[in-house]
Amino acid sequence: MQEHDNAMRRQVLSLPQLIRDQYADLEPKTRNVLTTPEIFSIQKILLTGCGDSHAAAIAAKQAFERLAGIPTEVVPTIELSRNYEACQLGFAPNNPLVIAVSNSGTVARVGEAVQRVVRHGAFALGITGNSRSLLGTSASRVLPLNIPPFEAAPGVRSYLVSILSLLLLAIRLGEVRGRYSMDEATACRSDLLRQSALLEQMLPEMDKEMLQLADQWKDLEAFDFIGNGCDFATAFYGQAKTFEAVGKYAMSINAEEWLHLNFFMRRVHQIGTIVVYNVRNAANSRTRELIEYASNALKRSLLIVTDVAKPDFAKFGRVFVPKSDYMYSGMLTQFVPVALLMGYIGEMIGEVDGRGCCDNWSFADDGAAIKNSVIDVL
Repeated sequence: MQEHDNAMRRQVLSLPQLIRDQYADLEPKTRNVLTTPEIFSIQKILLTGCGDSHAAAIAAKQAFERLAGIPTEVVPTIELSRNYEACQLGFAPNNPLVIAVSNSGTVARVGEAVQRVVRHGAFALGITGNSRSLLGTSASRVLPLNIPPFEAAPGVRSYLVSILSLLLLAIRLGEVRGRYSMDEATACRSDLLRQSALLEQMLPEMDKEMLQLADQWKDLEAFDFIGNGCDFATAFYGQAKTFEAVGKYAMSINAEEWLHLNFFMRRVHQIGTIVVYNVRNAANSRTRELIEYASNALKRSLLIVTDVAKPDFAKFGRVFVPKSDYMYSGMLTQFVPVALLMGYIGEMIGEVDGRGCCDNWSFADDGAAIKNSVIDVL
């Protein structure tokens, strides 16, 4: 057995086959979940979800804008349910299209947000594995997920499937709206499926590297995760897994704000800094400046998660992730090193996922803190 094996790692190792299986399940579903007239009527899209689902929305936002050509916002569920201006809902028949993601479907705030937008004239598509849940019964339409049961761990498999469902849906919207040919749509879909084989090839080395880094970083006090645009999804995900699996301080931020704020932090030798660097990201010049400051001036410990095959970052810590033909496709696998790293650190320091929902954390047992909340549809 692999040293320091853990549930998050075992979920990661299952991902190549999960991509293949879920692609076969979701590709036809995303073709049929919305009718052609419904697709043509969309003037604006709002993506919403909590936790990992919020990160998945960030990962897919740019795909909806580039592929479907539709203005798209990522709106936190509590903002959508309590503070989003009602006049921006129902401004045209069945608009905006609100896509709410929750595998369990039982998160109170997600269901509340969907009930509110539907009340005010929006069209809500729920992406969930539980059609009988609050989300499933509140949405105008449901895209059903069918993720096979697996050993519990801070979300890895469910996160990938959430991203895959959103990306396949974005491709379908652009195809129907005539943004590109059927052949181009097929190429987009094939790029997603190709991530399975690429990840399978790269996992052994990636796993080895993250095990070694975890041993070096296991006693650090805090972690910074930096990403821009859709790369910020992996940064947000990394922050979430640090909290869930390790219970240490963490922050996710973009490169510009990091150079306004986070570089002021003291005890730099105690901060692990993870930079997400997709070769196609338009903000990469700023990210490169950050890397130089963080390494040369601050002497921070760095990990660069990148699909750049050239030795651009040879003097820094780096881990390669599968390269894709389209930037958004890489979102399917870009997060994998982060999941491996935090799974290993949690195991090495003897931490229990979610603090075991014991003692001071007992109020969160079985998700009670996010399920058992007052529903107030405004």
